Amino acid sequence: MNNIENKNDQVPSIDELQKEIRVLKRKLALTESAIARSRQIKTAQDRVETILNESLSKELQYFKLVLENTTNILLLFDFDGRFAYASDTFLKEAGIANFGLINGNHFGDVLEPRVSEKNMARFKAAVDRANMLKRTVSLEERIDFNLRGLPRTFSIHVTPMTDEEGKITGTMALFNNITEIKNAMEEAKRANLAKSEFLANMSHEIRTPMNAIIGMTAIGKSSADAERKDYCFSRIEGASNHLLGVINDILDMSKIEANKLELSLIEFDFEEMIRGIVNVVSFRVDEKKQKFTVHIDNAIPKTLIGDDQRLAQVITNLVGNAVKFTPDGGSIKLNTRFSGDENGECTIQVEVTDTGIGINPEQQTRLFASFQQAESSTTRKFGGSGLGLVISKSIVEMMGGRIWVKSELEKGSTFAFTVRLKRGAEKTARQYANVNWSDIRVLVVDDDPEVLSLFSETMQKSGAHCDTAVNGEDALAIVENNGAYDFYFVDWMMPGMDGLQLAEALKENVSNSISSVIMISSADWYMIEEKAKEAGVDKFLSKPIFASDITDIITDALGGGQRREESEHEDISVNFAGNRVLLVEDMEINREIVLALLEPTLLEIDCAENGVEGVRMFNEAPDKYDMIFMDVQMPEMDGYEATRHIRSLEARRAKEIPVVAMTANVFREDVERCLEAGMNDHVGKPLDFDKVLVLLKKYLRSD
Repeated sequence: MNNIENKNDQVPSIDELQKEIRVLKRKLALTESAIARSRQIKTAQDRVETILNESLSKELQYFKLVLENTTNILLLFDFDGRFAYASDTFLKEAGIANFGLINGNHFGDVLEPRVSEKNMARFKAAVDRANMLKRTVSLEERIDFNLRGLPRTFSIHVTPMTDEEGKITGTMALFNNITEIKNAMEEAKRANLAKSEFLANMSHEIRTPMNAIIGMTAIGKSSADAERKDYCFSRIEGASNHLLGVINDILDMSKIEANKLELSLIEFDFEEMIRGIVNVVSFRVDEKKQKFTVHIDNAIPKTLIGDDQRLAQVITNLVGNAVKFTPDGGSIKLNTRFSGDENGECTIQVEVTDTGIGINPEQQTRLFASFQQAESSTTRKFGGSGLGLVISKSIVEMMGGRIWVKSELEKGSTFAFTVRLKRGAEKTARQYANVNWSDIRVLVVDDDPEVLSLFSETMQKSGAHCDTAVNGEDALAIVENNGAYDFYFVDWMMPGMDGLQLAEALKENVSNSISSVIMISSADWYMIEEKAKEAGVDKFLSKPIFASDITDIITDALGGGQRREESEHEDISVNFAGNRVLLVEDMEINREIVLALLEPTLLEIDCAENGVEGVRMFNEAPDKYDMIFMDVQMPEMDGYEATRHIRSLEARRAKEIPVVAMTANVFREDVERCLEAGMNDHVGKPLDFDKVLVLLKKYLRSD
């Protein structure tokens, strides 16, 4: 009985079985879930592995593309220095068809036949040093692979490769091609050096005339002698003009750099422009006792249309350089010729030839470059800003031409350029009343064949008879054989018998009472005027000689026609009495200059020290003033704002009174800004007295 009861006790109940079943089901579910997660993880792992393999493959492909297309060279050597890898760039540079040809070869065996001995030694030393120090070693080498004459600059980085234990397993060498960077750096360095030298030269060029101005001012102030003061004033004037030229060059250069250099086209007389240039440079030519000849092609139209001031600037610069770089007693020739005509535009070629120091080929390459000079040291012998030729090149190219140079050291130089200019209005030749040229006989005596050629050509064109002689003895022989001449043109400085001696001999031996002896001189003939007149000289003709000078002096001697006016300057005796001008200028010295310059004109001038005062003075008495000179840069109120205030006033006179800008702002945009502010005209500082008079005549009534 008891056994039966114990047995029944061991039989689980239905509830217990159901409970166990539920536990087993939960375990089964957990097991199935775990199995599912394991499958998912395995799938994910497989996917990750696939992605990693694909990424690695892409990275390897990308890395391979980089190595194949890089302009740099990558080399890998094993522990023994044998090739394990070489980029395609190296294979192309070294002329190797494929890597298999050098794989396993020592780098020395591969490189030695292909680079210089010096390059090879330095590279080997870098590899040894990098492996010894266990760090990257860098060097810079200019290498010509295969010695083809194509050297390039490489920045080389040699790096040892190590394993996990730090043992060296090989070497990596990276050759970075920095040729373009190096060239750019060198070019920038040269440009900076050129600009530094330019600034040093500018300092020298500005300080030199300033020193003369300050020094001569001190000397003049301390001297009681009037002649010494005049001498100081003349030197101050010369130094000031030189300084102004330097400043103008700098301003022109800044306009060129900003692409704002523009031309102003007008009709002008070509010969008169050349004559003005000669007047500017003649003093320096005479000072250096140089021979200066000018030839103007008769085919060049008398009047042309272009920017005569800019053209004159180019020619003046070339002639000025020729004078500067030609030694005392040397020769300078200005030759102009007509080179063609197309569609109403003439091509004019101008050449300036000298017997100066010459320019070597290397220097010639730098002549027309910005901030460059053939001789850049501030202690150089000749000086100069170095901007003239750069500016000249820009002007010539704007005029449709080009500029070039031919030169040899110690044999002189020829600077030449062409420009295209439109023809001006046709003008008839100057008529000379009561002159029968066919009856005139002329004898020219000069040891310069170019002068004789000019006289012969001019006299032949006019119809007069002309004979020539190269010295006084030949001239006297010609007179003895041919009889008296109407005009004797005699050079002053000749070998053997000079001009004064020949003039005396002619006056003694010639019976023709109307004969005139005209002395030709390249120097200042005032120093010999008294002696020359005593010797029988009637008139003087200065070199360089223009064809019109010859006909003018003959015509004047015969009393037919009028001589050329000596100056084109405005008549300073013009009378503006009864007119009143308001001068608005903040600088006292500038006010003093204007008052002094205009004092002879009898013009009444009131002064205002700034724009505010100028507006007030005009507003208080608008009908009192006939004209306003307005400075631009002033404190409190500048000239632009002052002009706008005046134009906005209700007084009738405020709308119509002429307002002229008087300012150092001389760029075209500055002039346009003045006009936009309501001004009528513009005159630059330093003041050109002739231009001021032109404006006064334009806007004021005169007696």
